[in-house]
Amino acid sequence: MHDSGDGHTHHHDGHEHAHGHAQDHTHDGGERWKHDGVRVIPGDRLDSNTAQTPGMFRQAAVNAARVGAQKIWAGTVAIEPDAKTGVHHHGALESVIYVVSGRARMRWGERLEYVAEAGPGDFIFVPPFVPHQEINASTDEPLHCVLVRSDNEAVVVNLPDVAAAERPESVYWVDPIHRRP
Repeated sequence: MHDSGDGHTHHHDGHEHAHGHAQDHTHDGGERWKHDGVRVIPGDRLDSNTAQTPGMFRQAAVNAARVGAQKIWAGTVAIEPDAKTGVHHHGALESVIYVVSGRARMRWGERLEYVAEAGPGDFIFVPPFVPHQEINASTDEPLHCVLVRSDNEAVVVNLPDVAAAERPESVYWVDPIHRRP
């Protein structure tokens, strides 16, 4: 036996030994994770009792009330064909939208003067306080997305008085690592 310098004792008798972590997961404490461990939230049991914006249907899967989440909120959103949401932002929260099916058109800015589209498999990042509007760009297919936010409450600030620009400017994102000088 010798001390390897990393605080763990290692045996050289041909047997592998745990590095001091086994005590944390002993059988007598095994029940601890039964109801406070991994949770599976069935897709047909989401909670629509969450902040809503006209034109879209949000359902919560993971939040403080449902699973005790401390730092994230996750759920789904559906937008009917050829429909658009009211203009809103999510306060200090960061949001990630993953497009499952359909075609999303995002408008954003003080007058919704910018626009970009996303399809299945695409991720959309919405920084804090950015006024935005989700639009279903398809006239015949619903838009289904997964939402994740950076806090456990669904902060939604609806902005009914935004005067939208008539011709938004298309913005194509290039990550800073691949941007040309």
